[in-house]
Amino acid sequence: MSVKIRLQRHGAKKRPYYFIVVANSTSRRDGKFIEKLGTYNPLTVPATIQINRERAMHWLHQGAQPTHTANRILSFKGVLYLKHLMRGVKLGLFDEQTALDKFEAWNGSHEQLVAARQDSHKKAKAASKIQPMIKKVEEAPVAVAVETPVAEEAPVAETPAVENTDESAAAPSAE
Repeated sequence: MSVKIRLQRHGAKKRPYYFIVVANSTSRRDGKFIEKLGTYNPLTVPATIQINRERAMHWLHQGAQPTHTANRILSFKGVLYLKHLMRGVKLGLFDEQTALDKFEAWNGSHEQLVAARQDSHKKAKAASKIQPMIKKVEEAPVAVAVETPVAEEAPVAETPAVENTDESAAAPSAE
């Protein structure tokens, strides 16, 4: 019997919500499962993931194979990193306390990163709500009539007058 860690879909149409479960690989997607490990909600930013790390580690040590998406979720929550550290303990590279200290340091920095993403998303969402209001105020029709400027005539440059000394050219002849 091959065991998989995979997602089981719940929720309404176009509103998915998933359970992270351990199930027989031959069972249907939403069918029977062995154990529920946690939940995953992709609609929030960042996605909300709750998982029981101890039970996930237990099933990984038993040989359960995570699907691609479940693998990404386990990696995001640090379960695979913890498994990696525990393998180092088993090989004698360092003791268990050092492994847990490394994991706690990683987990602390990871939580700060997630909190920063949430804050930036909240700020962006608040700014997007304000922008349409500003545009509506700017686009509102103005009740005051605006005068259009009248084009002024360009000043004519004065040309110097030419004096005629010739009297016949100045006065028409009546012949």
